[in-house]
Amino acid sequence: MRFLLSCVLVFFIHTSSKAQDTTYARQVIKYLTSEKCFGRGYVKNGLAAAEKYIVSELKKQDLSPLFRGSYTQSFLQSVNTFPKTCELSINGKKLNPGYDFILDPSACSAKGKFKLQKVDTSHFIYAEGPQKISLAFKNKLTYSVARDVANFCGIEVDRTKFKEEPKEIEIRVKNKFIQNFESKNIGCFLNGRTNTDTMIVFSAHYDHLGGMGSSTFFPGANDNASGVSVILNLIRHYKAHPPKYKTVFLFFAGEEAGLLGSKFFVESKVLDLYKIKFMVNLDLLGTGDDGIMVVNGAIHEKEFALLNKINMEKNLVKEIKKRGKASNSDHYWFSEKGVPCFFIYTMGGVTFYHDVYDVEKTLPLTEYVDVFKLITAFVSYF
Repeated sequence: MRFLLSCVLVFFIHTSSKAQDTTYARQVIKYLTSEKCFGRGYVKNGLAAAEKYIVSELKKQDLSPLFRGSYTQSFLQSVNTFPKTCELSINGKKLNPGYDFILDPSACSAKGKFKLQKVDTSHFIYAEGPQKISLAFKNKLTYSVARDVANFCGIEVDRTKFKEEPKEIEIRVKNKFIQNFESKNIGCFLNGRTNTDTMIVFSAHYDHLGGMGSSTFFPGANDNASGVSVILNLIRHYKAHPPKYKTVFLFFAGEEAGLLGSKFFVESKVLDLYKIKFMVNLDLLGTGDDGIMVVNGAIHEKEFALLNKINMEKNLVKEIKKRGKASNSDHYWFSEKGVPCFFIYTMGGVTFYHDVYDVEKTLPLTEYVDVFKLITAFVSYF
């Protein structure tokens, strides 16, 4: 009976800990994808709201600030935005921004009715006067961030939502170009048990795409509220289990605009990069049905072999695939400076990406706990 009770207790502790990881993760993701953060971008103070939330979580854990007594590091970037008016009708039918159509992120302002000329079955234009319009039909609407303004107003329409040939459009779009938008990287650290000089670094970007118009925003649950939640969970983990090495936790802004925050961080020389033993950058951590991908896995073969060995021994994720060098996330600038690093993201499951459908309630967190175990086990070997 005593043995049975012990087994039940162990099971309860294990499952409670597991549940707590994902419970906290969902709490973080839900806040970061809320209207208050408005896509964690450049309108309605969305990025600032996310930054304040993350800093408040760091203060709760009493983490040491990385930037001379501050948790944040400011940098300036240019960005094109659409904070208010964003209306489109085609052949008299009104379309919904984000769901039926999106603007090219570099689009200029446009207002009026225009008769379109057909270029091909998917592309239509108006170019008869000073106002230039380009309209394209797409199978999927994928938004991004632009740091300049084009001399035309580009529009993409979901072909599944509008199947007629567009003859005439009525449009009211007002862009706002911000030359010096203040973004902030966030950083903190824990000193190591036996080594406070050599470092392990974890990173994730917390910015996303912001909004388009007064009510449409891009939540960014998988990209990358999921990665932020993992970093915050890692902080809680290492507070309870002090790490061997000094451990740095970074949350970058400006990733979606071209890896701007991580580039600024590396160039600012806040850290001695030669003292980084290994860096793990995390993005798109909300699925995992098909396993994980490791960028730089083909470069750091010894470390990749270790990751695979741990996974096979612990039977965690379905498969670990590897890629070579890629400039697709914030690890890139560190890698360029010779820092050994992996960029890890999950594969399979929901495919919402850079759209209005990447929301918390449909994010499965399929392999969240197992990926977390894999990462912490991997780092423990250094």
